[in-house]
Amino acid sequence: MPRTIRIAAVQMITRPASLSERLARAETLVVRAAQEGAQLVVLPELFNTGYEYSDENYRRAEPLDGPTSTWMKQTANHYSVHIAGTFLRLDGQDIYNTLLLVAPNGRAWRYDKNYPWAWERAYFRAGNSIAVADTSLGQLGLMICWDVAHSELWARYAGHVDAMVVCSCPPAMHELIVVFPDGKRLRSGDAGPIMRHIKHTSGGVFSHCLLRQAAYLGVPVVNTTGTGIFSSAVPAPKTSVAVYTLARPDLWKYISQAGAVRVEAGCFNETYIADAAGRVLRRVPPEAEAYTLAEVVLADTPPQPHGKQPPFGISVLAYVFDVCANRLSSLVYRRNMRCIRGR
Repeated sequence: MPRTIRIAAVQMITRPASLSERLARAETLVVRAAQEGAQLVVLPELFNTGYEYSDENYRRAEPLDGPTSTWMKQTANHYSVHIAGTFLRLDGQDIYNTLLLVAPNGRAWRYDKNYPWAWERAYFRAGNSIAVADTSLGQLGLMICWDVAHSELWARYAGHVDAMVVCSCPPAMHELIVVFPDGKRLRSGDAGPIMRHIKHTSGGVFSHCLLRQAAYLGVPVVNTTGTGIFSSAVPAPKTSVAVYTLARPDLWKYISQAGAVRVEAGCFNETYIADAAGRVLRRVPPEAEAYTLAEVVLADTPPQPHGKQPPFGISVLAYVFDVCANRLSSLVYRRNMRCIRGR
């Protein structure tokens, strides 16, 4: 028999803050949602730290039994609710961006982000598997952010899940602004035709692209994002600025000052719960640190997809840029891990 579950999707301001502050803010939202009858509360990606490109990310990484996962388990147990969210997990000599889903009884399921986006690879490694959480609510498939733009991951979940849980916190990089030390501001659309093409095709990743894939699977989906203004330095600044000079040679004069260059962007503000047909039931308003609650219907058995998997419509150049940035960023990751965390 089909059944219903009540899901809460939480949106948080992306600006970094201390672990204690971020967990306290998350707990306020979790408690309110649980009191309204939520059975599953989904927090954004890196909800415990906020999102920034900073060497502090190496120090913020925690073991699987660290303070964030301990808080998640204690809160889930106390309020009798399932909780999902991601944090930087230290595993031996490496860091992963891990989505942890915990049940009230303490049982937990883990998924490591398969596709770090561009500069993210400077702070954590890629995972290589999917995860289906066999919970009392149903079979829940797990994904993180840029993973949703990769068709093979959706195909691997097809026919095995009752619903999809996606934790995201993506800055709107297709509308990126590069801020130079002298105050010059370069918008992505001003960086040449390649960047304009990427901008034109990337705005719907977490709206219609994600919703079409979930509808192809025939399952409800919950997606969480950050909100507010993302502002950060960039890893490997000279290399990053040099990439822009390929389209704008006039920027070469800033190479010597690359360490003072910053990037800014808004957020996607795509925190919502959708039904199995890809129709959004409820969403959190832009710029609000808040949650929304909706009831979704799950099939009695994991549905099989019908028809052909829909295309994403994202420019292939976005994937090429991501692969190249990942390779460069992986060198930064290994060097900094040795310097900051020790050999």
